[in-house]
Amino acid sequence: MSREIITIDGSMGESGGQILRTALAYAAVMRRPVQITNIRAKRSNPGLRPQHLSALRALAKITNAEVKGDSVGSMTVFFKPKEIRGGEITIDPGTAGSITLIIQAILPALLYAKEKSIVTIRGGTDVPWSPPIDSFRFVFIPALSRMGINAQLELVRRGHYPRGGGIVKLTVEPLSEPLKPIVLKEQGRILRIRGISHCVRLPKHVAERQARSAKELIMREGICREVSIELEWYPRDSDPHLGPGSGIVLWAETSGDAILEYDSLGARGKPAEKVGEEAARGLIKQIKNGGAVDVHHTDQLVPFMALAKGRSEIYSSEISLHTLTAIKVAELIIGAHFNVNGVEGEPGIIISDGIGLEPF
Repeated sequence: MSREIITIDGSMGESGGQILRTALAYAAVMRRPVQITNIRAKRSNPGLRPQHLSALRALAKITNAEVKGDSVGSMTVFFKPKEIRGGEITIDPGTAGSITLIIQAILPALLYAKEKSIVTIRGGTDVPWSPPIDSFRFVFIPALSRMGINAQLELVRRGHYPRGGGIVKLTVEPLSEPLKPIVLKEQGRILRIRGISHCVRLPKHVAERQARSAKELIMREGICREVSIELEWYPRDSDPHLGPGSGIVLWAETSGDAILEYDSLGARGKPAEKVGEEAARGLIKQIKNGGAVDVHHTDQLVPFMALAKGRSEIYSSEISLHTLTAIKVAELIIGAHFNVNGVEGEPGIIISDGIGLEPF
């Protein structure tokens, strides 16, 4: 396997931390050194922020990598991975940084480790600008099982910005054969809308109001008559969280096994009703667009489609700049072939001929 350094321009496309995470993940599984330049160059606070640094250091720990430029504000990172180790690993960045973004960076590598991985990650489970932990444990991780991925995600304790304190345990079995392609072209009939509305260090009525407003909007729009939203809350004298915080995650169960999810996070001064309505409106839009995969899970699936053996094909409810950027990084680093039939902001078909990377 070539050891030539791959250079990626971090200012391309949406110019966010996603470029860094996916580039590092591909470098790890291909065991090739990578240099990312102009990191987040188009952002108002360019360079590595603490949450990006957490993902970099987590992956460096798992791959025993040689790293340069691992500091806040750095615009260039050099990453040279070695052997991917499994076993029991603890990742604690000491901040409320997103746990799910760390998982995005490390999960591809753990699939190619030599042994089972049990990773304890501390930080934020429900924080702005990142997938909430419930979208991963109820939607994304189960969806990946269709590709032959055996992973479990346990929520031990929630953590919200700015205090953090969340704990998640990720268990990953290494692959015994290449990833299977995924085909999701038909949304099918909406069978049921499910969800979980939570609050910590807050009164129970916050979770109730989030759930009620979401359900009422979904019913009013005629999307589905069966809406089941679980409540999660804690009595004040037995609440283990640092909090406060709240949020809601909604997803659809369809006859076509579609991946359709949307979520919203609570914030100071933001009414619980608005939180519920935001999630419901987002999910309704994804459903009405007719796709089989929602806008966020489209870009999250791209790395796994790129590594799979064979042709994957998904009908996305909305093609985002995140997705187009993820595709570009996959093509540049590992040579996967993608065809996008659609334009940014609209539904479209994404076809991938993955490289069929064999387990080591």
